[in-house]
Amino acid sequence: MRKLNTKLMHPRDQITMIIDKIYRSGMTTTSGGNISIIDESGDVWVTPSAIDKGTLRPSDIICVRKNGTIEGRHKPSSEYPFHIAIYKCRPDIKAVIHAHPPALVSFSIVRQIPNTNVIPQAKHVCGPIGYAPYKIPGSDLLGEVIAKEFDKGFNAVIMENHGTVVGGSDLSDAFQRFETLEFCARTIIFGNTIGKPNYLEDDQIAEFENQIPGLLPEMEEVVYSSDEREIRELIKRIVHRACDQGLMISSYGTVSVRWKENDFLITPTNVARWDIQNKDIVQIKGGKREPGKLPSRATWLHQEIYRLNPKINSIILTQTPYLMGYSVTGKKIDVRTIPESWIFLQDIPNVPFGSHFAGSTVILNLLSENTPAIIINNDSVLVTGDKLLGTFDRLEVAEFSAKSLTLGASLGKLMPINDDQVEDLRKKFLSK
Repeated sequence: MRKLNTKLMHPRDQITMIIDKIYRSGMTTTSGGNISIIDESGDVWVTPSAIDKGTLRPSDIICVRKNGTIEGRHKPSSEYPFHIAIYKCRPDIKAVIHAHPPALVSFSIVRQIPNTNVIPQAKHVCGPIGYAPYKIPGSDLLGEVIAKEFDKGFNAVIMENHGTVVGGSDLSDAFQRFETLEFCARTIIFGNTIGKPNYLEDDQIAEFENQIPGLLPEMEEVVYSSDEREIRELIKRIVHRACDQGLMISSYGTVSVRWKENDFLITPTNVARWDIQNKDIVQIKGGKREPGKLPSRATWLHQEIYRLNPKINSIILTQTPYLMGYSVTGKKIDVRTIPESWIFLQDIPNVPFGSHFAGSTVILNLLSENTPAIIINNDSVLVTGDKLLGTFDRLEVAEFSAKSLTLGASLGKLMPINDDQVEDLRKKFLSK
């Protein structure tokens, strides 16, 4: 995953950017949470105490010098001592994030650690998770119990009745770990609402990592025509929009658009999704890739879908909170919640984990005009369509349907529209 360019961004700018993402993603409150970075001089840059996280500016960030001197116009976070304790016991950690994201707080108050084997990439991103017993916030004892867990080698720790704290080799690494861990926690909770989550075995995750097909050969010459550049901009905007709306996280998500015939453009594999720029997107032409770039590991699947389905011109493969509840339980989602949902989606089948591996034809055999979306168990949701905006709309409709069904499950028996009403919709909207 591409890191933030720390040579160009001052620690205070990195911190304000990431705290803004955390706040706007609903993973902390106005007053909650804190972030720090230790720089090459041993100085620690940290968020201030009691300053609105929604309006934090670089000038608000505090510097705690290596000698203990505090510089800045505010007081440093009351919990910065445990940041210092982590840096002292783990010199390899250069950034720390602490917050109270709702799903991880839920785990902390039932005294559990989320099983990250619920999705394939999380085990590698998050690593083993530690657990720190409750101590008073801001106290030396809290710093001691947290540092003890990090000293064991954990890079993420659940804080009993409090929240979570994660460390990373830089702030981008820490944020990806933080975001992915909270996503796992939400997925498990939503899965428990509608059924019972299933978890991947370690060998299944290893198989996922090992089955990635070899890289396509590089093309010798690349043409960046006006229409090709327009597609790059469109993909970038949709990926950023998906991240802003919680329909994609840093560590997972692929978008592609057909360009000419079976040539297409696709997102890269080594860039945080929210940071993707036009230059990062990879052109695939004549079975070859743009030189010097690593396209999504799902490129082979996108390539085959375009080859076999001339009416499909855009594909989104991602993980969304509520649809993943159906993915990890294997439950079939009934999209007959409202007429629009059925018209857009008709049917979303579940396929087993591994159906997206290179060489499998399961997904290729299922996709059609009447089956534009597929849920891959314990992995993702795949949505296809003509124009990319329409495909994104289809993804939103599917996620909203999943959310309505998940929330409705707590109210009583779900009553989707019936078969006769579906047939009326078919005659009115789908008959040719």
